[in-house]
Amino acid sequence: MSQRAKYFREKIEAELVAIDLPANPSNLYDPMRYFLNLGGKRMRPVLALLAEELFTEPSESDIKVASAIELFHNFTLLHDDIMDVAPLRRGQQTVHEKWNENIGILSGDALMVKSYQQLAFSGAHFMEVFKRFNTTALEVCEGQQMDMDFEKKPDPATEDYLEMIRLKTAVLIGYSLWLGGKLGGASEGDLQNLYRVGITVGLGFQIMDDFLDVFGDPESFGKTPGGDILAGKKTILWMLSMDIGTADQIKKLKSIYSQTQRDSKTVDEVMEVFSALRIDQKIDELIREKFDSVGSMIKDLNGKEEAKEELRAYLQLLARRTI
Repeated sequence: MSQRAKYFREKIEAELVAIDLPANPSNLYDPMRYFLNLGGKRMRPVLALLAEELFTEPSESDIKVASAIELFHNFTLLHDDIMDVAPLRRGQQTVHEKWNENIGILSGDALMVKSYQQLAFSGAHFMEVFKRFNTTALEVCEGQQMDMDFEKKPDPATEDYLEMIRLKTAVLIGYSLWLGGKLGGASEGDLQNLYRVGITVGLGFQIMDDFLDVFGDPESFGKTPGGDILAGKKTILWMLSMDIGTADQIKKLKSIYSQTQRDSKTVDEVMEVFSALRIDQKIDELIREKFDSVGSMIKDLNGKEEAKEELRAYLQLLARRTI
């Protein structure tokens, strides 16, 4: 990771630590502290600050605003873990496992409120930043509902899946880059291009996330392998299998996903089909296609060339999942 990306990540970490979380009620604030201390890439606020640096040097207030994205992202993760009945997040107990579901829900809600408080530091840009943030937050909720609905659809379309991950994941990354450009005084054309970069990156990132859920190393990925399979989620791996699988392989997958009870044996059976179809290679091609197209988009942006290179280098690390 470049020095600037490291610097911005450290600034975001320091800001998250500095956010006022009182001692009481402990069952509200302790889970919030716990969840934020689990770490993470802080990718979204770092992207916002790298985007802003294309045009100007981020201020301390801008760092506070960027931290709002991370707080909102953690709010969504905390609630996602409850909906997915996930036991682990970043290799540690999820909040609903360590405390209970009600505490997890309320602590997540409080993180959302804290994100709004941080947005207030955007000054003259507040109304536009706030309005777009709300639009994005609602889109994320729509994407999450679509994701849950997918579990009940026998044959969801690939186009629907792509729209779902655009809403669930990509729009927040798009907002992050747009926000950085807005705080930096970028033109409307550059703001649109930054958002396009974020959407493309977000699609590639979610495709990678779906892949790592099955094929990733649990220690580095921080999740129990096969969580999506256990939850009956039909991700891009399912879509590709439906497109290229044999009649027997498709029949087997549909039979497994129709079961009401799934366990580690189920995960192994599904992984055998995915491996036989070389789904990992297909996914790698898709991810490369998404991230390769980002390079030309960044080239078309205005701003400082050295800052463009910082942004491009950071996204390359992201594509290889090394941050």
